[in-house]
Amino acid sequence: METYLVGGAVRDELLGRPVTDRDYVVVGATPQEMRDLGFKQVGADFPVFLHPGTHCEYALARTERKVAPGYRGFVVHAEPTVRLEDDLARRDLTINAMARAADGTLIDPYGGLADLRAGILRHVSPAFREDPVRILRVARFAARFGFQVASSTVQLMRQMVAAGEADHLVAERVFVELERALGEPHPELFVDVLRETGALQVQFPEIDRLFGVPQVARYHPEIDTGVHTRMTLMAACALSAEPRVRFAALVHDLGKGLTPREEWPSHRAHERRGVPLVAALCERLRVPGEWRALALAVAGHHLTIHRALELKPLTIVRLIEALDAIRRPMRWQELLLACMADARGRLGREQMAYPQADFLREAQAACAAVSGAAFARQGLRGPAIAQRVRRARVMAVATLARPVRATP
Repeated sequence: METYLVGGAVRDELLGRPVTDRDYVVVGATPQEMRDLGFKQVGADFPVFLHPGTHCEYALARTERKVAPGYRGFVVHAEPTVRLEDDLARRDLTINAMARAADGTLIDPYGGLADLRAGILRHVSPAFREDPVRILRVARFAARFGFQVASSTVQLMRQMVAAGEADHLVAERVFVELERALGEPHPELFVDVLRETGALQVQFPEIDRLFGVPQVARYHPEIDTGVHTRMTLMAACALSAEPRVRFAALVHDLGKGLTPREEWPSHRAHERRGVPLVAALCERLRVPGEWRALALAVAGHHLTIHRALELKPLTIVRLIEALDAIRRPMRWQELLLACMADARGRLGREQMAYPQADFLREAQAACAAVSGAAFARQGLRGPAIAQRVRRARVMAVATLARPVRATP
């Protein structure tokens, strides 16, 4: 029996990154031998065991063969005769197909170390295509490491997409990969890789159709709506590490994809057109409620937020109340960050000032400071209290100093 550290732990160790999870492959053992050593078997389908002390995962060396369409159509072969090289061959990328022996020796049968040093994501074997989720995983690894995908791997992923293998991925799994990618340093590369392989059109058609749609050059020197969306995502990353803020930035302009060609490059009413698209996307991917609420708020109100310094105090108060900013101050802060990202996601304006955000933070705080309790003590009830509260909020907002607007 021989034990090897495998996969991400080896990769991250070689990159000098923190190693949080350690997975092992055991060669030359049977399930009963593992149980006799005190390991606890996890599940019945795969020969995976938990170490009795560390609780790390130890998997018997195995091979897999796809026997049916879909993510779970595999037959697993795990016998003491399965070699480490055979186990590593079933993995997705060469950088994930390395192992380290107990004496520290690196086992690298597929050139993972060279690809790691060159910043290349390359599939190990044609078996890559047996799991279409790997298309999303490769895009996510690009977002994590900033690596380039090998041309042969791009071609293989294109073939998989053309064959319809990316058409029926489980929505929850798609969202998991998206969520992870949005938490990485370069989520725009997730979009790039999916677009290059055709998978963006399949899984995120609302985003894919934005590329090639022109905008007014005065406001968008980058012209292309897809390019603007990509730049907005990058700007959101600079402003917030929160994935849901980045998601809201990513989908804020979906409505521009529905603008009739005869109206190009103008996009009047794109906020109204975009809200149902965002709602449908969130429903399809089973997006969490907080993500959905923030994304809908940004999609539906980002132009109003941009014009905040021109709005009347009553309009501002109504906006704050409509978006539930008093009870949801964190969502309000995140909405302002996403709108700032939209303003900065434009060619040559990446560092522009956005005083609208500070002004609206002050306005929300001024409104939150108004309490209905004082009016209740005066004997007012119901609608009368609500009217006095709104009037007091309008007066409070009216007293705020307004900086000069920065035009997105």
